[in-house]
Amino acid sequence: MDKLDKRAKMSYHSTPDWNPQDAAVLHDQRRAYDEMRERCPVAHSDFLGWSLFRHQDIVAVLADPATYSNATKHPAIPNGLNPPEHTSYRRILEPYFQPEQMTTFEPLCRSIAVDVIQALSKQDELEFISEFAQPFSLKTHCAFLGWPLETWERLSSWTQATQAVAFSRDSGTGAMLAQEFARYVTEALQIRRAVGTTATNDLTTSLIRTTVDGAPLSDEEIVSILRNWTAGHGTIVAALGILVFYLAEHPTVQQQLRDEPDRLPVALDEILRADGPLVANPRTVVHDAEIGGQKIKAGEKLSLNWIAANRDARTFDAPDEVRFDRDPTQSMLFGAGIHNCLGAPLARLVMRVALKELLARTVTISLSSTEPPSRAVYPSNGFEAMSVNFRWGKPDDGLPISD
Repeated sequence: MDKLDKRAKMSYHSTPDWNPQDAAVLHDQRRAYDEMRERCPVAHSDFLGWSLFRHQDIVAVLADPATYSNATKHPAIPNGLNPPEHTSYRRILEPYFQPEQMTTFEPLCRSIAVDVIQALSKQDELEFISEFAQPFSLKTHCAFLGWPLETWERLSSWTQATQAVAFSRDSGTGAMLAQEFARYVTEALQIRRAVGTTATNDLTTSLIRTTVDGAPLSDEEIVSILRNWTAGHGTIVAALGILVFYLAEHPTVQQQLRDEPDRLPVALDEILRADGPLVANPRTVVHDAEIGGQKIKAGEKLSLNWIAANRDARTFDAPDEVRFDRDPTQSMLFGAGIHNCLGAPLARLVMRVALKELLARTVTISLSSTEPPSRAVYPSNGFEAMSVNFRWGKPDDGLPISD
């Protein structure tokens, strides 16, 4: 079949190029996405619409938000909006993630990490995802919002169910989960409004007092903002699993970062470039376009595959290799363009603190010899479960490992 015939065939979508839900794809997502990038870099499926796998194609889409819309059916503030609405909301939310806010929050984040580690420090082997990554990530999220730390368990169930819906496309369950989260936020808002000016001056209270284009944020808008931020912590859980998996498999690197914790920011970004925690994000084509030789009609869906793009040898020399001296500017770990991840500074802080405290309080971290790790599947690329052995040691700061 010549190229013209192939384009005509593709425009009618008579035969999908691939199935993202196929067992072979889910068994090894990185391998599958790498293969698609080389075999069919602009591929159609019934599940995702058009998937883009090459770095240069995704960069071009991100640079043209007028053609490739990020707007969603149900408002998702701010990334589910297009300019100028997106610009207005982004402007009022960016201050919550500035360096000074991260510096202020870091001691509390560290305290939560130490508390979680202390509770686990009598165990030589633990299931890392459920016993550390989930509680630590979501407790820090609760602390950031000003919610009681014990709320993390409700949020954990919600984030896991939300990820399952992203795979199943069960709209009924999705609507129920949206309503459930709205109740969480409404409760938090009611508590603060009930006490008026004496409400705790936390982030949630601040959102109540925030205006956009002169109007206060509505409850629905606050729910949307916090739902997006909370869902993002599923990606942090996935990232923590990937990071600890890599360090457990590379003891020399593990020790290097234990000895030189200042290298952690670069190390985290590079390890997660090679093995990303989030598979993809969607876009909608506003008007007829052509990408990689494929004609795509207005209204069709795109899926930007971050994992494949960040492993593209056309952009990254020897992409399978983790190199801490690599130029990080081409990595799209947190996206790029006007819709790049708003919470990236918080995500980086949470991951850095977690690894720094784990490394400071251990002599070695290794994978269990009896329980092999189980990888998660779309929309995550992390781990469902991962048993890890810890050989504990006294931290340099003198804080005890256990009571």
